[in-house]
Amino acid sequence: MRNVICGRCVKCGREYEAVPDLTNCACGGILDIVYDYDYIRSVLTKEKLAKRTNRTMWRYRELLPVEETTPDTPLRVGWSPLYEEPRLAEKLGLKRLWVKDDGQNPTASLKDRASAMAVAKAQEAGARTIACSSTGNAASSLAGNAAAAGLKTYIFVPDRAPKGKVAQLMMFGANVISVKGNYEETFKMSAQAIEKYGWYNRNAAINPYLSEGKKTVALEIAEQLNWEMPDYLAISVGDGCTIAGVWKGLKDLYAIGFIDRLPRLISAQSTGCYPINRAIQTGQDWEPMAENTIADSISVGVPRNADKALAAIRESNGLAICVTDEEIMAAAQLLGRTCGVFGEPAGVTGTAAVKRAAELGLIGREDTVVSVVTGNGLKDVANAIKAAGEPLHIEPDLIKMVSGFAERGVKVM
Repeated sequence: MRNVICGRCVKCGREYEAVPDLTNCACGGILDIVYDYDYIRSVLTKEKLAKRTNRTMWRYRELLPVEETTPDTPLRVGWSPLYEEPRLAEKLGLKRLWVKDDGQNPTASLKDRASAMAVAKAQEAGARTIACSSTGNAASSLAGNAAAAGLKTYIFVPDRAPKGKVAQLMMFGANVISVKGNYEETFKMSAQAIEKYGWYNRNAAINPYLSEGKKTVALEIAEQLNWEMPDYLAISVGDGCTIAGVWKGLKDLYAIGFIDRLPRLISAQSTGCYPINRAIQTGQDWEPMAENTIADSISVGVPRNADKALAAIRESNGLAICVTDEEIMAAAQLLGRTCGVFGEPAGVTGTAAVKRAAELGLIGREDTVVSVVTGNGLKDVANAIKAAGEPLHIEPDLIKMVSGFAERGVKVM
């Protein structure tokens, strides 16, 4: 790869050749992919990028760690819509607000970006089987992207994973192992199996290429905003890989001169599980926490990418905002009713954090914000119905309809 220099450990600084099956450093630290920015500046310009008709994450190949001969993965991953939402901005007391709906990816979450990268690197490594552990979205995204590429998958999920996500796994033909335990126990079991059978490892805690796939959401946001950066970018945080990837993408763009400033990050976690935010708030090392939130995709008590995530939040002078499950579901309704965007609990946690930060005065009325919705609400219909309520159930009678709505305080016009 002409554009990649090496993989560098975020803990000890040791450098490794960027081979397709690159994993953690010998010291246990995860690696960061280091690019040759001088070379990238010589082959990529804004004008060249604007002429490309490829509306997927692969339009940014010069900024991605793949060989020139590696084909784009089959599913259309990336280039999700970025909506400006003036009504929601007004409700929250913000100057301008955009919502990036990444739930419109093929398997309905941002995790498709990481899984597409995993599939590409597995193909470069000559692997035929990929495996991972996941609370749900990483699992379904890997199963879908691997199925489209003709690869076999083994996927480990905690038994609390929502049925909608498990259904995706089964329909994509994955070999699914539902583990009677929490995410940490699920991760350890997947690690043992991957080592024993030699499968390609899609776990974000091990594979440094996954955050490089996730960073494409930041590349898209920048291009969709015509390279004018917002003051803040909010995103939900679980194991830390996504927020680390977002920051990496922004720094890449800054390094090649495509943007002239960097936004501050808003790290959004649930009060039911917030080890990364707690470390930011206390200034101490992160410690494990119980996993007790409806936002299952970010319910990670032992974050495996904490080092990168904490570095990203601190370097951006970011905010660590925790919100309750009630605030998360209120944000889901707010997004649905003002923007027409349907997000799952973890997917809307970023928006809940924006609302909370605005209420606390941490975001000013003249500030501009992008909030990333990381997953579609159809992933977790049960909680959506709990939050939004049941429809009006009646017999086919208009009078009963009117009286039923009246009981709910709705006047039929």
